[in-house]
Amino acid sequence: MDLTVLIPTINEGGNLRSLISRINLVLDRERISHEILIVDGGSTDDTAAVCAEMGARMVREGRKGYAGALETGFAEARGDWILKLDADQSHDPDFIPRIWRARDRGDIVIASRYVRGGACYNEFSRKLSSRILSAVLRRALSLPVHDISSGYRLYSRKITDGFKFKSTNFEAEEEILVRAYAAGFNLAEVPFTYFPRGAGRSHAKLIKFGWSIAMRCIPLWKLRNSLDSADYDERGFYSAIPIQRWWHRQRHRITVSWARGSDRTLDAGCGSSLIVQSLNNVVGMDFNFAKLRFLSRYRMPLVRGSAFALPFLDSSFDCVISSQVIEHIPYDEVLFAEMWRVLKPGGKLILGTPDYSTRAWRIIEPIYGVLMPGGYKDEHITHYTRAQLGEILSRHGFAIDEVAYVGGGELIMRCHREEMPAAAVASGPARASSAA
Repeated sequence: MDLTVLIPTINEGGNLRSLISRINLVLDRERISHEILIVDGGSTDDTAAVCAEMGARMVREGRKGYAGALETGFAEARGDWILKLDADQSHDPDFIPRIWRARDRGDIVIASRYVRGGACYNEFSRKLSSRILSAVLRRALSLPVHDISSGYRLYSRKITDGFKFKSTNFEAEEEILVRAYAAGFNLAEVPFTYFPRGAGRSHAKLIKFGWSIAMRCIPLWKLRNSLDSADYDERGFYSAIPIQRWWHRQRHRITVSWARGSDRTLDAGCGSSLIVQSLNNVVGMDFNFAKLRFLSRYRMPLVRGSAFALPFLDSSFDCVISSQVIEHIPYDEVLFAEMWRVLKPGGKLILGTPDYSTRAWRIIEPIYGVLMPGGYKDEHITHYTRAQLGEILSRHGFAIDEVAYVGGGELIMRCHREEMPAAAVASGPARASSAA
C-alpha cells in the first residue's frame, strides 16, 4: 500500500464524513493505493458510526494524549508513507497530491505556511503566536524548517517504524522533527495555504501548548548540541559561537589545503564535517550510520566501516585523513597499520588529535567539559602527545612532513608513507595513555 492517511480525532464526527469522502476522491483520482486510519481519543459523538459508514478504519489510541495518538497510528499504519492531517478540515485534502509528489525531497515533508508561497488565514493572535513559536524553535533547535508546528506532514516509514514518543501532547510535532533530523534524515517543506477549522472547536489551548513546547525544548536542545546529532560537525563550521566557528574553520583550512591535489582521498571517521564535503575524489567513511545518512544528501561515495579494519584494498588511496578520530577510540596499533596499508607508497596521511602535552589543551578541555557536559571531553578516551604520536607513526612507516596547531592545543600532522620498518610489530598500548 502506498499511503496511510492518519487522522487523530476527538469528537470530530461533524467533519469526518465530508473529510473522508474528499480524501478518497483525491487519492482514487491520483491512483494512490491507500487506507484512512482514524485514531480516536475517546469520542462521545458519532465518530465511530461515521467511520463505519465511510469505510475508514478506526482504532483507539494506545495511551492518552496527542503523542499517544500518533504513536498508535504509526504502529497501525500499513502504507509505505504516512500522511498525518487534522480532522477539522483546516488541512485541505486537495493539497495531498502536491505533498505526495515532494516525497523524493525529504523523509518528512511538511505543508508549510511560512515558506515563500505559503499563507495563513487564522485569527491574528494564533497566527502571531505560531509564527513566533516557529521562529524561536527554528533558532533554538537549529532546524532547517520554517513551519515547525505544522501538523500536516508526510512521513516515511523509515522514521515512524518503532518510533516511541517521549512527549505527551502537541509538542510531539517538534520532537519527531528534531529526533529525525538528528538521526540524519531529510526534512522538506512545501508551500501551503492554511484556513481555520470547519465544524467544532479546537482542542489546542495556547498557553498550555506553549508551556509544553518550552519544557520539551530543553532535552531537544541538548540532543541537537550533542555528538548524537548527525550534523554536529557541519554545524560547528557555521556555529553562531565565534570561537567554535573559528576553531572548525582553522581545522578545515589546514586539513583541506594539505589534502588538495590528491587523486583519491579517504576521510576515515568523516562525521558530517566540511572537510569531506570540500574535497574532490573523496570517499567518506564512518562507523555512525546516522552521520552517513546525513551526508548522503551531498551525493558523495560513503562507506560504513571501522578504523580497526578499513574496508578497502591495499594501496587504494593517495591521501588518508583522520581528523579528531583516534582520541575517541581505544588505543590499538592496528589503527596506524591500517592507515599505512590502504595508502599508496608515498601517499599522504593527515592526522589530527588534541595534544595533551600542551598547556592550551589542558586548559581548554576542562572548560569545554563544564560548558558542554556530555560533549567531546567525555568522549576523549585516549590521550596523545606530539612526542608519543611521532614515535608511533615512525614505527609504522610514516615520516612527518609538517605540523600545525589550532588554538595551541589541537595537533594536525601531515606525513607520508614509507616502507614499513621491521620494528613495526604491534607492541601494545604503552605509547599512549588511555583514560576512560
